[in-house]
Amino acid sequence: VQLQASGGGLVQPGGSLRLSCAASGSTFSINVMGWHRQAPGKERELVAGINKGGDSHIADSVKGRFTISRDNAKNTVFLQMNRMEVEDTAVYYCNADEVTSAGHMRYWGQGTLVTVSS
Repeated sequence: VQLQASGGGLVQPGGSLRLSCAASGSTFSINVMGWHRQAPGKERELVAGINKGGDSHIADSVKGRFTISRDNAKNTVFLQMNRMEVEDTAVYYCNADEVTSAGHMRYWGQGTLVTVSS
């Protein structure tokens, strides 16, 4: 499975960005797709995740501002980020999780930098 993320960039506080991540390769067994982020000097943290059925989880730190969605036909996950704050500055990584008879596997995208600054 390969993940290609896009959509990062520079945005002013209060602005919006939309991240996309497309999965390719052997995607049949992928269930959960999501986003993590890692700010400078901090550990990677979960931002949001969504399964094939559309059930989603949003971290408390971004709840009410970020929305995760998914296009199963295109194996693509989106992160809509609104009312962005300086604290949202980080490298954002998409992930895809699959469960097979061999066990659980998590795949990572290459990361896309999001900078919130005036």
